[in-house]
Amino acid sequence: MKKTNGFMSEFKTFIMRGNVVDLAVGVIIGAAFQAIIKSLVDDVVMPVIGLITGGLDFSNLFVSLDGNEYETLAAAQEAGAATLNYGNFIGAIFNFIIMALVIFCLVKGINTLRAKTEKKAEEAPAAPTTKKCPYCKSEIDIEATKCPNCTSDVE
Repeated sequence: MKKTNGFMSEFKTFIMRGNVVDLAVGVIIGAAFQAIIKSLVDDVVMPVIGLITGGLDFSNLFVSLDGNEYETLAAAQEAGAATLNYGNFIGAIFNFIIMALVIFCLVKGINTLRAKTEKKAEEAPAAPTTKKCPYCKSEIDIEATKCPNCTSDVE
């Protein structure tokens, strides 16, 4: 039983690490985001492409592997025919391209924002490393207490 507590303790430590929690949140948000992109492709992009191509419905593009002709994919599936659904594959490709484009735009925006933030941090003036001797006006190290040029005491 002692090994179980050790195993459970290690598992709890593993789960509570920031990376695992961040990954879980990312996967959940990604799944929800995928549903939005799928709806965008299915409900907005594909109808426009269908309109451009003269009413072509990509979801009904298929090849029946049993040799029979069917009006629609639904009719072929209802008849129990094995089908090669290349129209759905084309839709999945559009889905992937749009998802990749959206992710690219998000990453590009984040990188632009990060670059602006880093520029502001770099533009902050650096702490001075030298000072002027009040007597001979030469530059000396900021921590110097005696000027190396005129040997005056400097505060």
